[in-house]
Amino acid sequence: MRRILLWVLAISLGTALPGLGQTIEEIRINGSGTALDLLKPLAEAYQRKHPQVRIAIEKPLGSSGAIKALLAGALDLALSSKPLTAEEAGRGARLQGYGRTPLAIVAEKSIPLSDFTTQQLEDLYAGRLTQWKPGSPVRLVLRPQSDIDTQILRSLSPGLNQAVTLAHGRPGMLMAVTDPEAMALIARTQGGVGASGLASLLVEKPPLQVLTLNGVRPTTATLASGTYPLAKEISVVTTAKTTPAAWAFIDFIYSAAGRAQAEKVGVLVTGSSAPSR
Repeated sequence: MRRILLWVLAISLGTALPGLGQTIEEIRINGSGTALDLLKPLAEAYQRKHPQVRIAIEKPLGSSGAIKALLAGALDLALSSKPLTAEEAGRGARLQGYGRTPLAIVAEKSIPLSDFTTQQLEDLYAGRLTQWKPGSPVRLVLRPQSDIDTQILRSLSPGLNQAVTLAHGRPGMLMAVTDPEAMALIARTQGGVGASGLASLLVEKPPLQVLTLNGVRPTTATLASGTYPLAKEISVVTTAKTTPAAWAFIDFIYSAAGRAQAEKVGVLVTGSSAPSR
């Protein structure tokens, strides 16, 4: 029992245990829900090769929240799905692109539809599509106006941009703040429908059906070919205070092994090399 307690203490303090010979290095990471879902298998693979490293991942703060925590010194690096603001860059945040994952249209398992056209999406958000079939109401799950998923959907067409504005103005709409909340809310709501990053769907495996968009499946291949139009960017955000241990992990995720792992969970890696120190 005393040995177990010492091990727990060593992990929490980052100190070396006598007789065990290694110092535990903690890397604190947070970000958007989709980016953290990508991170989970990468962190597991890295820690198997580097047992002296502990990668601490808490519930997602979202891109903005994680960057704020990074700049406050509460994190060693952040993973973001949005560009930096001028204020964030001015305070020392540095962003390097990593990859893209499709933003998929997803629905609760019972809905009798496997494909959405752009016109149907416009009807959905504008409130013109109200039933899947007689007696089966549509329950659209929104994300906040400022959320990157909302901005990506707006970019699909001028009609959808207008429809999203209408959806946010209707009373009684379902709202999910984070990626995990959105998946859970859609899955448990009869007739639920919304959007989610493919990486989250492949890692978390929620009970949702993934719909095609204009007949095109959301995959890394269709993203690379340009035939699937909706994509979430995933970027690494560092500062001058990012630790050597965190930089070593960043080098891993940009390596061939890290890139291969990311591709398995629905991320098209576009960053050619790790960011400079």
